[in-house]
Amino acid sequence: MISEFMLADDMAKYYADPLGWVMYAFPWNEPGSMLEGFEGPDEWQVSILIQLGEEIRKRGFTGVEPVDVIKFATASGHGIGKSALTSMVILFVMSTRPHSKGIVTANTGEQLKTKTWAELAKWKRMCITGHWFELTAKSISHIKYSETWRVDSQTCREENSEAFAGLHCADSTPWYIFDEASAVPDKIWEVAEGGLTDGEPMFFVFGNPTRNTGRFADCFGRMSHRWITRQIDSRTAKMTNKRQIQKWLDDHGEDSDFFRVRVRGVFPRAGDMQFIDGDSVYSAMKRGPGQYLGDDPLIMAVDVARGGDDDCRVGFRRGFDAKSERSYRMSGEKSRDSMLFVSKLTMIFDRHKPDICFLDATGIGGPIGDRLRQLGYPVVDVHFGGKADDETKYKNKTAEMGDRFRRWLLDGGSIPDDQDLDFEITSREFSHDDKDRLVLERKEEVKARIGKSPDWADQMYLLFAQAVPKKEIPRGDMDFVYHARDKALEDYDPLDAMD
Repeated sequence: MISEFMLADDMAKYYADPLGWVMYAFPWNEPGSMLEGFEGPDEWQVSILIQLGEEIRKRGFTGVEPVDVIKFATASGHGIGKSALTSMVILFVMSTRPHSKGIVTANTGEQLKTKTWAELAKWKRMCITGHWFELTAKSISHIKYSETWRVDSQTCREENSEAFAGLHCADSTPWYIFDEASAVPDKIWEVAEGGLTDGEPMFFVFGNPTRNTGRFADCFGRMSHRWITRQIDSRTAKMTNKRQIQKWLDDHGEDSDFFRVRVRGVFPRAGDMQFIDGDSVYSAMKRGPGQYLGDDPLIMAVDVARGGDDDCRVGFRRGFDAKSERSYRMSGEKSRDSMLFVSKLTMIFDRHKPDICFLDATGIGGPIGDRLRQLGYPVVDVHFGGKADDETKYKNKTAEMGDRFRRWLLDGGSIPDDQDLDFEITSREFSHDDKDRLVLERKEEVKARIGKSPDWADQMYLLFAQAVPKKEIPRGDMDFVYHARDKALEDYDPLDAMD
């Protein structure tokens, strides 16, 4: 039988090896145990444990200088074993980090009691260090050092936010686990973030992605650069009810919000104030090249960045097809050199030969449009904040172009199949003013909310700045429009620097 001294020594060896600790600490596949028949954790759990170890080693906490927070966000369908992994993480941190302090919360007290804490009790009984700790209805703590070496369960009511304040654990690990994180109030998130300023802090959030707004959704959107994220499909987990999942698939469909949230671990497409719903965008992306007639003009659109981390975007549409022609991106930093930007645009004009170009003329876009017109290119200035053609229905030009784009999608438009474009289009919200005119969220407001500027979506809007007359094409020459790509340009592309 292993001595307590040897056991403590082993815990130190597993400080930066969560997976190794989990394999060591529990009776995997031991006859008569609850883990009989299981060789180890599920694949998705193994993946997180391995990466957690990598993050621990990367920071190299010495017990003196604080290190950056380790932050994991996991969105999933139902029944994958989130509570089991939560229990493993709790027991790993407590066993390998003396005097660590943690807080675990869920959306309701009932969730904490019947699922999170009940699962922890089961894994504690199987854990090789389980006898070191005492589990009560609201905490788990070291038997000898209960005040300084503990984890508390707290309900996430907003008025309870003070309980999530700084854990003050400078020489060990302060940490939080949020279960069913979609329902945790923003105030709780804010207080918890403020409590991770010393020691070797960690933050784990798990949940079904029931809301496409809020702090949990932000982990996968505007704050994704701060989190290590995973989206787990229930169909890939060992313990899920595959027959029930198949029934849901048959009844609701692969891309329904019901199936996205409950099985695929993907955030819902629809939102109460969402201007363009995700289903419309999904359909437009999955279509082949859209239909067009031989006399449909080729329309070009240029959204000009103001510098910084925004992008300049160039794209095209012919009839219902906004997919076949290549689109271009150039960083805002590069667009500050207006002569370089004009030079790139002239190459795009010469390659694609659009019939008309709608250019965002706000700010530096105005002089760029002037120079292009001097060079003989068919450029029309558009101001997003300018007057709409129909001022009785739209607050400004943005709303009018956006609505034309939305209706074009519904009518069968085809757009590039790209996750960033999907996110930008579906993120914009709408309202109505006191004259019942459509108002779309301003670009700056969208960027503040989602963490990135919707430059590509705005470029799509520009394609609908105004109606463009049909082209006059000589009889017998109609077929060339359908095969307009110049083969010589496929072998050499001077525009790659735009990407």
